[in-house]
Amino acid sequence: MRLTKIPNMSRVKKTLKKIFSKKKILISCIVLLLCAIGAIVYCNKTIENAVANKTYDEVAEIPYCQTALLLGTAPKLQNGQDNLYFTYRINAAVKLYKAGKIKYIIISGDNSRQDYNEPESMRQALIRQSVPKDFIYLDYAGFRTLDSVVRTREIFGQDSITVISQQFHNERAIYLAQEYGIHATGYNAQDVSKYYGFKTRLREYLARVKMFIDISMNKQPHFLGDKIEIK
Repeated sequence: MRLTKIPNMSRVKKTLKKIFSKKKILISCIVLLLCAIGAIVYCNKTIENAVANKTYDEVAEIPYCQTALLLGTAPKLQNGQDNLYFTYRINAAVKLYKAGKIKYIIISGDNSRQDYNEPESMRQALIRQSVPKDFIYLDYAGFRTLDSVVRTREIFGQDSITVISQQFHNERAIYLAQEYGIHATGYNAQDVSKYYGFKTRLREYLARVKMFIDISMNKQPHFLGDKIEIK
């Protein structure tokens, strides 16, 4: 009679241990993914509910506010093409100004390098469309939306603003304004196509989660500085 060879038990244990370890890693990854998705959904819905009816698509419907906050972006994309976010925000600001819905415009954007100046690029674009330069103020330290919003109060002394950007951006800016004691409404610039703005929209979901983390830590702007009077 031929005996069946009994496998080495230590080898069996090692194999089972590897299998269970892989399952634990897989389960952990699934749990983390579900938590991340849950956080994104929660943050997104919380913002949308909090700022409902505070953004406007029509110039005639938005209430007058002395000062607008135009959120900066670059005039060109990395491939050299015109940045539609820039073009549409400029158009929106011009419409509001010419309709008498705002008097002053604070342009807040990134100027962290000598060869990159979002506020100045937007100022020149507004001037080309007949917005007087004396009614335009520049904030060169708007590195993030949080910085741009908080600095309107801390530097420019404004506690009520109309935010000008695309709707998804306006919603986050208005939520931030509310959390930092600033009354805000938003005028929605024309949006881009889903294909054109896919990466930006994806980053926006992550930015909304980051925003709640910043608020919980009472995050402040990178720079403050001397106050600027809007006369």
